[in-house]
Amino acid sequence: MGNEQSELSGVDIDEKAVEISDYWSQHSASILKSDGSCTSLSVFIGELFVSGSLWSTQTPLEKCAKNSMIFRHPCMIKYVSSWQKNSRFYLAVEEVVPLSHVLSSLNILQISVGLCSILKALCFLHQNAFVSHNNICCTSIYVTKDGNWKLGGMEYLCGYKDMNYDYLAKTRSSRYSKSIDPDEDKLLQNDLGRKDFIDVYAFGVFVCEILKSKTDDEISTLSSFRDYCKNELQNADISRRPNFKSLLEHEFFNHDFIQIHSFLMELPLKNDEEKKLFFQNLGVKLLSFDELVVASQLGGLLLSRLVLFNKTAQENLLPLLLMARSDKPEDGKPKCIFSEETFKQYLCPKLLEIFRVRDAQIRLLLLYHFSNFMHIFTCEELQSFILPELLVGIKDTNDHLVAMTLRTLADLVPILGAPTVIGGKRGKLFNDGLPTHSNRRLSRDLKRQDSVSIIPNPSNLSSEVDQISLSSVDAQSTIENLNELPERPRPDGEEGETSTEEVEVSVEEDLDNWEDWDINETNSSSNRPPAITSDDMKVVDNLSKNAENISEESIKPKTIIPDIQDLDIKNQLNTVYTNDFDFFQDMEPVIDASNKFLINAGDNDISLEKKFSSKLALSMEDSNEEGWEEEEWN
Repeated sequence: MGNEQSELSGVDIDEKAVEISDYWSQHSASILKSDGSCTSLSVFIGELFVSGSLWSTQTPLEKCAKNSMIFRHPCMIKYVSSWQKNSRFYLAVEEVVPLSHVLSSLNILQISVGLCSILKALCFLHQNAFVSHNNICCTSIYVTKDGNWKLGGMEYLCGYKDMNYDYLAKTRSSRYSKSIDPDEDKLLQNDLGRKDFIDVYAFGVFVCEILKSKTDDEISTLSSFRDYCKNELQNADISRRPNFKSLLEHEFFNHDFIQIHSFLMELPLKNDEEKKLFFQNLGVKLLSFDELVVASQLGGLLLSRLVLFNKTAQENLLPLLLMARSDKPEDGKPKCIFSEETFKQYLCPKLLEIFRVRDAQIRLLLLYHFSNFMHIFTCEELQSFILPELLVGIKDTNDHLVAMTLRTLADLVPILGAPTVIGGKRGKLFNDGLPTHSNRRLSRDLKRQDSVSIIPNPSNLSSEVDQISLSSVDAQSTIENLNELPERPRPDGEEGETSTEEVEVSVEEDLDNWEDWDINETNSSSNRPPAITSDDMKVVDNLSKNAENISEESIKPKTIIPDIQDLDIKNQLNTVYTNDFDFFQDMEPVIDASNKFLINAGDNDISLEKKFSSKLALSMEDSNEEGWEEEEWN
């Protein structure tokens, strides 16, 4: 059984033991998968050498691993792997804990469901596999994280043909003494044709032990079932002992909660009509039970693939299942099954596992209900587990899946923030087009002050004109302020691409210069400046003319450059000054110094210096002309 090559890669076993028995110790373990997910396991570690004639060929743990690998059932402990290393044998199974660790915290409903599961496993062993377990007791039963009971401890299992007096005699000292029938040898020698009498007797003892201190508050048939197990299952007459199949038909196992659990466990065996009738009223039935019991026992089954794919369950069950119940229920809305605390404890871990499933229909179903339960997850769970899976969904070829994923990402923005959801660098590319009340007020005050300072009162206009002495620059700026209008910001990309930093600066400037365009005219009529009359415009025109005259006199050239070196086009000064912007200032002609010009001999009487001087005089006299006159070069 097993070898070093079959060892699980990446398994991390906890050194602290969960339980220690005569032949092995149980440890918690975890294994890291290739996709980054971590799976929890339970590992049993035993020695390769055990004394006793029964274990000469195989140790108890090796035999338990072999039987667990051969006989598989949903109600039996799930085999994962086994290997040997350094004189030790390792058996890895699904994550389980011994029943003795959790039995005190279970109520009668959970115990009844567990007993039903063990009965189903025993029915499979005896009626289908024709083997006997031979050690039904509390130490042979384990509980999964979903609350399901699983039958284990299969080191004493044997087939009907191997169950004889010698085998039972060798194992009797190691089995649970209270579960051994006192007349075991006698009944075996009589050979009445039944090989299940050992397990039937042991199961009766086990039921009486765990139900000893329980009351029938929730299940009225508890007392009758306990008496039935004591009187009938442990009857000295083997012929009167019922088999496991008939025991399942007892009214104790016909409770509504047990029926729901059994139906969900056997869902693949049901037809469409049975599923439709079952899921139509399932949500209402679950509301009548304790939500903690429903979540712990049925949470995993209710979120199974078969339930999620069923159309009737999608319409009637999932709206009540995938939404937490609020403290203040609203009228007109159905009551949900779980509260937020219960939902977070039992259903959130299961939903995180389902989000890793790359099935389009499953993902669409989760996205459809995601807004109802996303607030229950922590920010760490949303960012580390759910968000990476959603980002995978936007790259799929299914357009409907991509659209639903994008809507879900939009719902995550208020919780995680836009930088976390979309990533990358962001810039403020849009501004707020609705100014606040304070901004509108400030804009009105500033415009009112500007209008009063620029346009004087007509009654005092003559005296103010006499007192004001404007320079050329001040006069020109005053005229420009009168006619200046705010320029519309250039759209992004209209005249070329801009960087994110330039866009941010331009948007900030626009926010400062934004006009108060939404003020009602009727409300702002009282704040308008007085109307400009014809006399006011005459004064303004006179001011503008004086400013132009002063500007022309101040920039008029006073000397003529006589030197020929200064006549070079590179050294010339622009003699025409205007207030307009010179759009051709960067377009000066470039004269190649290597070019040579020939001058005819007939023009020797006129020197080159005189030609340039005459041309310069003409150009300076005519101040309205710009540039050089047309000239022939001979």
